[in-house]
Amino acid sequence: MRTFITVWLGQLVSTFGSRMTNFALIVWTWEVTGSATALGLVTVFTQLPSLAVALFAGAIIDRSDRKVAIIVGDSIAALSTLTILLLAAVGQLQLWHLFVINGINGIFGEIQQLAYSASVSLMVPKQHYVRVSSMKSMLHYAPNILAPAFAGALYPITGLVGIAAIDLLTFAVGVSTVLLVKIPQPPRSELTSNQPKLWQELTFGCRYILARSSLLGFFALELLFWFAHDLGAVMHRSTILARTNGNSEVFGMVSAAAGIAGIIGAVALTGWGGPKRRIQGFLGSAIAVGVSKTLFALGQSLSIWIPMQLLSSLNFPLLTSSSTAIWLEKTPPEVQGRVFAAQSFGIGVVSTLAIAIAGPLADWFFEPAMQPGGALAPWFGRIFGTGPGSGMALLYAVASLGLILVGILGYSWPLVRQIDQE
Repeated sequence: MRTFITVWLGQLVSTFGSRMTNFALIVWTWEVTGSATALGLVTVFTQLPSLAVALFAGAIIDRSDRKVAIIVGDSIAALSTLTILLLAAVGQLQLWHLFVINGINGIFGEIQQLAYSASVSLMVPKQHYVRVSSMKSMLHYAPNILAPAFAGALYPITGLVGIAAIDLLTFAVGVSTVLLVKIPQPPRSELTSNQPKLWQELTFGCRYILARSSLLGFFALELLFWFAHDLGAVMHRSTILARTNGNSEVFGMVSAAAGIAGIIGAVALTGWGGPKRRIQGFLGSAIAVGVSKTLFALGQSLSIWIPMQLLSSLNFPLLTSSSTAIWLEKTPPEVQGRVFAAQSFGIGVVSTLAIAIAGPLADWFFEPAMQPGGALAPWFGRIFGTGPGSGMALLYAVASLGLILVGILGYSWPLVRQIDQE
């Protein structure tokens, strides 16, 4: 576990800086545009280029030094942050700059994430997969405790420039820890001993999933979950900013609550080890997350947002760790790069689609329809209100109900429910 923990600690520090920059960029984009569509487009332009190289990235990871891939990904991310810092410092940063920079960062970030994910099973024994996956969840939640609070407080003082400078320092820590350790390489096997044609290489992950019915069913369920989740994710931040008139401190407090609950859930899961049936952890958490997010959408103040955010984020480490453990157990290490690339590609497609349509749905239909005299106001105005952000909250609730339906579908689908026994 020593190698994994060393790399994990470095990535934890690096992710802290990245979260601060991401938070500042969301606030900056809202200040400039006041549009949910703009917030969604920043993410879309990050994910589209990564989708274009996802399958190539899997083949690259299975054939190259994974340590080098992680270092390259971190280094490109650092250069992206440096570019944003310089443009902001001279007052020339524009929205299209973020589209281009995030696109480049998305390509190499995809390679870095695949290399990191595909190295886990080589660094730790199988019985620790859920524990390690929960520690990986901390890379998402731990920085959310302090990073949004720091960024929210610093942004009015230092602006984007000061926050990006801190981010660069954390990147140095992340790269340094990877340089200090030796990351194992996977052995060759009959699955990889023959040199396949390029098309066979790129489609290997897809064919591997299609050939295993239970894994394919679980993957289909994941796609439905992430479509509904990411459709709501754009509305989550847009609703808060719209209802608080762009208050970065309130936004930071809700994000910090997510981090606190995520850490509690991840730490508890690390000690517990997760349920023996991984699918139970995924499906039960999907329903719990959906319920809490639906209640979040009904709120209009911190008194509802904070507790519901705590409940949602408390369950998320179990959901993602159970999913990761299933994929690790069902995939040999020597082909994980390509199989995980296929999984990432599929989730990336539905995620990008959800994010791309979320903003226009909110800005062009739900928000106008929920204003006084709008088409939906008589039906839902008493529940969500009719002020700024009401239409976004309604769309968020619809997406969150979709998460509950995914969990119910999984429990009623024997092929998926019994994946642990196969």
